[in-house]
This record gives sequence, structure tokens and C-alpha cells, in this order.
Amino acid sequence: MTYAHSAQNVFVNMLGTLDHLASKAQDAGMTDDVLAAKLTEDMFSLELQFRVALNQVLLGLNQVAGKTVPLEEAAYRTLGEVRERIAAVRSLIEAVDPNEWADGNAPVDLTLPNGVRFLMSSEEDIQDWIVPNFYFHVTMAYALLRNAGLALGKMDFLPHMERHSIPSVGAALSLT
Repeated sequence: MTYAHSAQNVFVNMLGTLDHLASKAQDAGMTDDVLAAKLTEDMFSLELQFRVALNQVLLGLNQVAGKTVPLEEAAYRTLGEVRERIAAVRSLIEAVDPNEWADGNAPVDLTLPNGVRFLMSSEEDIQDWIVPNFYFHVTMAYALLRNAGLALGKMDFLPHMERHSIPSVGAALSLT
């Protein structure tokens, strides 16, 4: 399996997690005001955690998959809009052929808005920058929703694992 196939699988699974979290918040009757929730004043809000997570996927596609898709810049106003944007990014990543991604050794020159610059291979970009940042912001969305009172457990972070579950006598799937 190439780095591109692996990354595509991670993105699809964890975009499913983001959608599951937003859906569960809606089902619990949380208002859209939850999007302003923060853990501390110097951290991003829940809305920005969702948006930056999606932007990591888009940034990866732009850097190594030859795409020129615009990043998500406008703030999401509702949990429904969050779910719509997750679905759109998920459709985009599912439609991209990983065999067309840059060779794992192709160079990526990344300069952050603060001027910090990284020069790495395509595989390193995905492995060392994009995926860890993506997971960080997905994890922060989980933490913010849990902190806001949403009942969440580990399987809410890993809902894609349900497809691997097999019935066993007397055991329930719970990793909390």
C-alpha cells in the first residue's frame, strides 16, 4: 500500500469521525452556539477545529495530489453546515485516485503563514505534517464537544472500527 492509499484511508475514516461527532451533537440537541466553544482562550474554537481539520485534507491534495482546491476560509455558522462541508471534502478525497499522487520522493516546499519553511518529500509531508495536524484537530473537536457536555467515548472517535467488529458471547465493543 502506498503512502497515498494509506492517507486516503485515514482521511475517509476520520472525516467519518468528524461527521459522527457533529451528528451526535445535533442529535443531542446541542445548539450551534457550541461552535464557539474553546478549551482555553488561546486555542481555536470548535468551528475552527472542524475547518482546519478539513483544510489539512485539502492542503494535502493541493501539495501532493496535483489539485488546486481552495481552502475553507469562511466560518461555519451551523453544525449542519459543518456536516455539509465534511461531506463535500469526503466526496473529493474519495474521488481522487491515489495512484495519481506525486511519487513519495517528490519534493514539497511548505512555508507556513508565520514564515517557517519546511522542505520534505511528498510522503514525509503527508506522514509528518498533514496527518498529524489532521488528527490533532479531529481530537480537539472531540475534546471540545465532550467538554461541552456531549456524551462521547472512544468508539465515537473510532466509529469506522464497527465494520471490523465481530460478535462474541457476553462482550460489548467498548474501548473507553
